Amino acid sequence: MGCGWLGLALAKSLIQDGYFVHGTTTSEEKLTVLEKEGIHPFHITLSDTAIQGPITDFLNSCETLVVNVPPKLRGSGPNVSYVGKMRLLLNHIKESTLKQVVLVSSTSVYADTQGNVTEETIPKPTSESGRQLIESEQLFKHQTTINPTIVRFGGLIGPDRNPVTMLSRKEFLSDGTAPVNLIHKNDCIRILTAIIKEDQWGETFNAVHPNHPEKQHYYPEKAKSKGLKLPYYETSENKTYKTITSCKPFLAKLYADFTPL
Repeated sequence: MGCGWLGLALAKSLIQDGYFVHGTTTSEEKLTVLEKEGIHPFHITLSDTAIQGPITDFLNSCETLVVNVPPKLRGSGPNVSYVGKMRLLLNHIKESTLKQVVLVSSTSVYADTQGNVTEETIPKPTSESGRQLIESEQLFKHQTTINPTIVRFGGLIGPDRNPVTMLSRKEFLSDGTAPVNLIHKNDCIRILTAIIKEDQWGETFNAVHPNHPEKQHYYPEKAKSKGLKLPYYETSENKTYKTITSCKPFLAKLYADFTPL
């Protein structure tokens, strides 16, 4: 559910692995794009008051559902409810024949100042997006009939996507000693696929690259490699920043093949 930047790439990868994949899009024009990739397309739109489109047919056509719908709350009004969307979706899931669900969440459920955090750390979200994500996680976890797995991804990067594009040319950036908590799209796909193949259900995973260089080192080096003007970081005071790690052996065994940051 949600064939965007990550979801479409995941769907294509699963098809290459021999899976039959159904996928949703909120754009009617994108239905043909999905179909050309071998995805059975569904035009479905979620809101916190209603779900438009053949949601029952979509859910009943699958054994496993990957929910990859970002909150998109930045710049939105105070009444926008991602939790409301997820609650409506869960009502339909409970009435469907689905067996397993993966909910794609985010490490924004942790505060920026929480220090070293693992899946055993109690989340303390400070953003509206983080608060609604953790509440949505709890909604899914309470649905014992689908035994959901939660995957909290760090900042998503890829060949065509990196925060340095926006940071380039900026001066006097703060928090230069903060560690980056990023993960490449290829590794997101590898993790989600492994969860499905290895039946890792009823789990919560922090999915972030195991290396955490400081921003003041990582982003200038990345800008240089891309031929961009280097961002400039001010010397930051001693602060406690969050470093996202996982205490789950399932993820640790995948680290060796992770894409370099």
